[in-house]
Amino acid sequence: MTAFIGRREFITLFGGAAWVWPLGALAQQPAKLRSVGILGTSTASAWKPWVAAFSQRLQELGWIEGHTVAIEYRWAEGRTERATEIAAEFVRLNVEVIVTTGNALVEAKRATSVIPIVFAVANDPVGTGFVASLARPGGNVTGLSNQAVDLGTKRLGLLREVLPALNRVGIVANAGYAPTRREIAEVQAAARTLGLEAVVLEIRREEDILTSIDALKARADALYVVGDSLTTAHRVQLSTLALGNRLPTVSSFREFVEAGGLMSYGPNFPDLFRRAAEYVDKILRGANPADIPVEQPTKFDLVLNLKTAKALGLTMPNSMQLLADEVIE
Repeated sequence: MTAFIGRREFITLFGGAAWVWPLGALAQQPAKLRSVGILGTSTASAWKPWVAAFSQRLQELGWIEGHTVAIEYRWAEGRTERATEIAAEFVRLNVEVIVTTGNALVEAKRATSVIPIVFAVANDPVGTGFVASLARPGGNVTGLSNQAVDLGTKRLGLLREVLPALNRVGIVANAGYAPTRREIAEVQAAARTLGLEAVVLEIRREEDILTSIDALKARADALYVVGDSLTTAHRVQLSTLALGNRLPTVSSFREFVEAGGLMSYGPNFPDLFRRAAEYVDKILRGANPADIPVEQPTKFDLVLNLKTAKALGLTMPNSMQLLADEVIE
């Protein structure tokens, strides 16, 4: 009898262990990481300081890459077709949030009406139909507007301060990106107010850059570069060609100035990406993007390149240098 009971107890204990073991093992499995897709419109090098600001702010909010959140990075390198592929890939991966900027926002929005999309930078998001209104975006898209079209007059005025004899300005813009047209129209209007002639040259791909600069060198005294993924991805080529043809440049991104451009004035992009991380944090914690208002930039930077000014034989006014947020020497 004793042996029979012992055997039954053994079987019971063994069976119990067989059921308890997998439950204990499952309890020890790490929690699934939350997922974010970064759809970079240009190159990894151009986005490096912006992504660093984004990641740092996410970490401050408790999202540690590789521990609590997985971030997928992809780079479109200024090519619309590549942005389309990346957006479709993120949908297949079923990421929880897609973070991108203006040009690629179109492709992301086409790819999904379900996955939340946060734009760190976008020109005129209401006018382009990305959101219903700034206060209540509606749909699955929200983020930060960079007010690029509101700053064209300011940039042209700064260029005029450095070049008092400025008569003709060339405007280089990506014709494949609809929001640039509003900025072009504003710069043309500002040029007329200042008594300047404005010449618009539209580009659609990298190969157009060389021909556009060659065409402008005899028709313009300086260049206004409308910033977008195409011009940012090829900023070194643009700046080098402009400098080689002795054409001072003004743009919205400090990255153009780092690449050899003369000056830039625009929103502080690392700050915008830090704030984009706050949008992602809210969404990962359950907020609906339709109810998160679109915000405007609060920090603007004037960046000057004195080395480029010297190469062009220009003297940067002391008053402008004192106002600059950064001076590259």
